[in-house]
Amino acid sequence: MFIRKNRNRSGSISIQIVRKDNRLNRVVKTVGVAQTQREEELLMLLAKNELDRLQGYQELFIEHDDLVVENFVNGISNDHLQVVGSELILGKIYEKIGFPTGGSCGYFRNLVLCRLVYPGSKLKTVDYFRQHLNMEISVYSVYRFLDELNAGLKATIEQTSFEYTKALLGGKIGVVFYDMTTLYFEASEEDDFRIAGFSKDGKHQQPQIMIGLLVSGHGYPIGYQIFEGNTSETKTLIPVLEAFQQRFAIDKPIVVADAALLSQKNIDALRANEYEYILGGRIKNETEEIKARILELQIEEAEPKELMTKNGRLIVSFSSQRAHVDNKNREKGLKRLEKRVHSGKLKKEHINNRGYNKYLKISGEASISIDYDQYHADKVWDGLKGYVTNTNLSREKVIENYSQLWNIEKAFRISKTDLRIRPVYHRLKNRIEAHICICFAAYTVYKELERLLRLNNIDLSPEKAINEIKEIKQLRYTLPKSRHIKVKILNPSAKQAALLNMKI
Repeated sequence: MFIRKNRNRSGSISIQIVRKDNRLNRVVKTVGVAQTQREEELLMLLAKNELDRLQGYQELFIEHDDLVVENFVNGISNDHLQVVGSELILGKIYEKIGFPTGGSCGYFRNLVLCRLVYPGSKLKTVDYFRQHLNMEISVYSVYRFLDELNAGLKATIEQTSFEYTKALLGGKIGVVFYDMTTLYFEASEEDDFRIAGFSKDGKHQQPQIMIGLLVSGHGYPIGYQIFEGNTSETKTLIPVLEAFQQRFAIDKPIVVADAALLSQKNIDALRANEYEYILGGRIKNETEEIKARILELQIEEAEPKELMTKNGRLIVSFSSQRAHVDNKNREKGLKRLEKRVHSGKLKKEHINNRGYNKYLKISGEASISIDYDQYHADKVWDGLKGYVTNTNLSREKVIENYSQLWNIEKAFRISKTDLRIRPVYHRLKNRIEAHICICFAAYTVYKELERLLRLNNIDLSPEKAINEIKEIKQLRYTLPKSRHIKVKILNPSAKQAALLNMKI
């Protein structure tokens, strides 16, 4: 018996094992057809293996088997590897939530998963499509999709997120948490939408937009609203709440917001629209009469007390831990002021009621010094925290609800850091809106991943889990004889295996 190579008309090479029977050559087995030089080399090794097996040379079979494996491994390139973790895990979560798939929505799905795995510029998106989906796209096709993204998709995404959140909370959303932030643009020109204003990111010279975000308890997202960059924070609350109620047809929830929303106009609007609220109180900004009454309450640790004001119940609590922090912050502020006073760089315009500048005073012609009496007098407020509410909830329940407000702060932090929602590089309004819609959906998937990790007792943060997920790869290869394409997930690490086996 011997090995024969036949070149076909198409240019491919057929590798056969042939036996000479009298004067005739009879084909015992066709090993395969090679299209390339590497495939020819591999088929020749397989043919030698098979010939040795037929002739009974087992020791040669072992040697050739090693050569076959080595040749196969040498033939593996990065083109044969595909990152599949995001599709296998995050894609399932996306679909479980109920976000749209198929058609143009399939493109939206991929952009949402990309935002979780490779947040950043649209060039990162191009890399995601190549590494995870084996698709070659241009950055311009991403921009075209953003231009064509159906404006109604925002309502669909919000409705889906709302329904899922509602189901997680047992069918009722009784309390909502509201906050606002700014998103700045890497551009110098303003327009009707991107307008310079007070920036929470410290980017006061750059155009920006405002986003009002509504979440439920535990930070599950409900909806958002976009405003022009110079919109006052105090003018956003009622429009967002009204839009929220109209879209989802629900009873009026209790609104929880921080002290930044504690303007008289906002409180009057909430009451006029019959909303119940829990707002952070600025007790040191109250009238002298109210402040005197607060100090008369002599509040102890874990024993909140209250008094009535024109805006409802003012509940005041005391925490020794908070008192320690307040005292340390005042000391740091004082040291900074003393350093500035001694430098002689402070001027008349620095004397205002902002932060620790309130401890400055001016005397004589232009002598600026520190009012230490006021500094020491402020110590009586260390550890005190106020809450304004018109609800009938107990003091403890009011404080408990307000304490969950950090979830919305965490939501903004996740969106700004982990999902890289800022800075925004888009200029056109429809692209800006599409970008924010993608980030909102990505945040919803992020929160569900966080919940599933907890339910499945996987001791990983969402950030660390995503880092593991994007390292899960599969090998894509072609069988030399049948030409069938096969895929095999590479053996996962213990953490990756736990994520792949997670109950979703």
